Amino acid sequence: MKITKSDFGTLNTGENIYIYHMENANGAYVEVINFGCRLVKIVVPDRDGKMTDVCLGFDSMEDYARDNASLGAVVGRVANRIKDGHFCLDGKEYQLAINNGSNHLHGGLIGYASKPWDAKIKDDKLILTMNSYDGEEGYPGNLTLSVTYGWSEDNELSLLYEASTDADTLLNVTSHGYFNLNGEGSSEVLSHELFIDADQITELDDSQAPTGRFLPVEGTPFDFRSMHTIGKLMDSDYEQYHKFGTYDHNFVINGTGFREAAVLQSKESGIRMTCFTDQPGMQLYVANQPIEVTGKNGTQYACHTSVCLETQHFPDAINHDNFPSIVLTPDEPFRSKTLYHFSTF
Repeated sequence: MKITKSDFGTLNTGENIYIYHMENANGAYVEVINFGCRLVKIVVPDRDGKMTDVCLGFDSMEDYARDNASLGAVVGRVANRIKDGHFCLDGKEYQLAINNGSNHLHGGLIGYASKPWDAKIKDDKLILTMNSYDGEEGYPGNLTLSVTYGWSEDNELSLLYEASTDADTLLNVTSHGYFNLNGEGSSEVLSHELFIDADQITELDDSQAPTGRFLPVEGTPFDFRSMHTIGKLMDSDYEQYHKFGTYDHNFVINGTGFREAAVLQSKESGIRMTCFTDQPGMQLYVANQPIEVTGKNGTQYACHTSVCLETQHFPDAINHDNFPSIVLTPDEPFRSKTLYHFSTF
């Protein structure tokens, strides 16, 4: 495994941003920038051996700085939504920045996706670190988060998250990669086939924040327990799908520990992506609006041309006692792993 570093661009603060190229002996590679800890490229062979970039992204630092869709980024301090940006912790009420209708989304106005991270190469791994300060976006406690990227000879992309804090706070981070297994810039992903090992989703209210209820997937458009195309049931009038016009929901992944959560594959390219995680949930998001910033090679990323599989704790968990806790304390550091394995069939 070889990792190389080169210049990518400069922020308006004058800080240099670098791109890290991780390539295995077979020529498959991943590229990451230390702005937002973002995946820029994932280039893997299709069934005919053609190298294909399956990760949406941008060509320049300026484009990433203008992005509001978190393409390829690690988002936090808390990914997904906190209803009304409000929570109570240790008897104290907190008000976070509101940046998504009436809710707080993906860490606020300037989340982890929009900041430079410290980066270092250690052996065959890339380690990126972010320091988040007490009061930032309204969150309590100084927090340090590191994300270790690994890329194997077997085309496995691993993300190891590790975090610590000096005061009780919240943490729920995820990788917001946008995938198209026919190649970024290709047509819609509705013909991609998807399996999700989940019997339930968390119900959403009209603001897209959880109600606290769990809904069974059986008999609904959210039943991916038997693999079928993403678009198969998208004309459904099922209320949880119809009111939002797309999949943007948290699935309650069956089992515990590090396990297979989902499989995404394209019959056109023959590329399969298998997702493993130790997290309790996974957000399925099928982008149903164009990305505002023009993508790689001048491509306009249109509706339904990408899908996200975001491993996570449940959204708004701090406001629902029946959800797994996202409270991070000084005496219990956070550690979690997600892996995406790329293969052909």
